[in-house]
Amino acid sequence: MAHTFILESGQWMIAGNWLQRNGMLITVKGKTIVTWDRTDWFTMVTKLIFPSQDREDIILQYKGRLDSDERRYTFLLQHSELGKVEGEGWLGLDSIIQRYWVLGNDPQRRGGFETLLRLGEERYYCSSGVLIGPSLVSAMEATMERIEPQGES
Repeated sequence: MAHTFILESGQWMIAGNWLQRNGMLITVKGKTIVTWDRTDWFTMVTKLIFPSQDREDIILQYKGRLDSDERRYTFLLQHSELGKVEGEGWLGLDSIIQRYWVLGNDPQRRGGFETLLRLGEERYYCSSGVLIGPSLVSAMEATMERIEPQGES
């Protein structure tokens, strides 16, 4: 079974929990849209919302390129909290692993990681975190389920 997330255009719903350092576990929901412009370039937009909290939404806008071996990719990301970010990802047999870091002179050395474990063709489990230097400052665990495009049955 091949990966459907990132490698195929589609829309994904996100539902799970967010944990901030020294904070309570809060509900997070969202949506990701993946599109392919050319054979080896993709764009991805994610919006995370916190329905039970008075917290700003998080918006992530990716532009990425799949390497010729189709097992690795690199990306640039505009992150609403971190700013301009660069990253890389690997496509394993059952998981997608990516890491990223803030571009420019960032004295806090901010970055993050994300692991997506394939649970089925249309479903993934996501575990991610944001770091400042060596310290984890926030984490998210969520399921991602593919939405059937409108007009198809």
